[in-house]
Amino acid sequence: MELLKELCEASGIPGFEGRIRDIVRRELDPIVDEISVDAMGNMICVKRKPGALKVMIAAHMDEIGFMVSNIDDKGWIRLVPLGGHDPRNMVAQHVRVCAEDGDLTGVLYPGLKPPHIQKDSDRNKKPEVSDFVVDLGLPVDIVKEKVSIGTPVTMRQNFLELGDCVSCKSMDNRVAVYTMIRAMQATTEFGFETYAVATSQEEIGLRGATTSANSISPDIGICLDTTLATDIPGVSGHEQITKLGEGAAIKIFDSSAIQHPQLVKRLRQLADKRNIKWQHEILPRGGTDSAAMQKSGSGVPVATISVPTRYIHTTIETVHKEDLQGAVNLLTAFLEEGHQVQINFE
Repeated sequence: MELLKELCEASGIPGFEGRIRDIVRRELDPIVDEISVDAMGNMICVKRKPGALKVMIAAHMDEIGFMVSNIDDKGWIRLVPLGGHDPRNMVAQHVRVCAEDGDLTGVLYPGLKPPHIQKDSDRNKKPEVSDFVVDLGLPVDIVKEKVSIGTPVTMRQNFLELGDCVSCKSMDNRVAVYTMIRAMQATTEFGFETYAVATSQEEIGLRGATTSANSISPDIGICLDTTLATDIPGVSGHEQITKLGEGAAIKIFDSSAIQHPQLVKRLRQLADKRNIKWQHEILPRGGTDSAAMQKSGSGVPVATISVPTRYIHTTIETVHKEDLQGAVNLLTAFLEEGHQVQINFE
């Protein structure tokens, strides 16, 4: 789990994924034929196989976060969000301000009065993302010297092994980057010409996958991402998209893309053949890089392998170790045998 720990604890908001790219390059450089970084910051790692079908794996590097928008005359730092935040999950958190000369730790708080001096109107107030400020505990002149407008800010959380699970910030989507790396390392005989792409800026509109898919023109796209594990109190049975410990999820549908039925079938077959535990995924709302790949060029058949994750878009995102290993094993199986699939519509 050391690689996943390193990936999750590293900072990388949309457009500022350099620290993740460094890890991907270190891990994949020994086994691929070439690595390049395009104008969007996508890292494209290519394992050549002339004459074979081209498969693009998309695993987005970025996490939801913030950017510094203002520093007032008292040193309070204001933020703009990058990605979908629920203000209820932001209260009383530590953050990492990724300043040019080194990271700074701060406290994130929405300017609420302490309960001792609250009035009824204060107690009923619901915080908005725009209410939050970062307190660095430093004099204003030092804050303005060290932090500039546009500086990236991420949540700060330590990686934790929790029984059969692991928990940290940014499991969405560092588990996918981990899955892609480990599957590429485990594959013994590539059936495809394989483009392993660590994509950028997914959390703000699938931007990196859009440009990289248009550049690669794959025959097949495989997306790796998290999905909702809603097997928690307060969620009824029919709303439980996936459950922890029930295996890697093979997506059928989300609100951005219908997965290619033959690819879904092939993933199921490979999972059964190799005794990989799996579960179906239908996500009524939400999307992934599969949508960007599907709509690139003249259209690309896509499938998605998801890692069930509790508490999405919080600092305690939690995945089951066996589900994660199942995703690695399933992607490995597809890279070795997936090229035998029939992807033409009859």
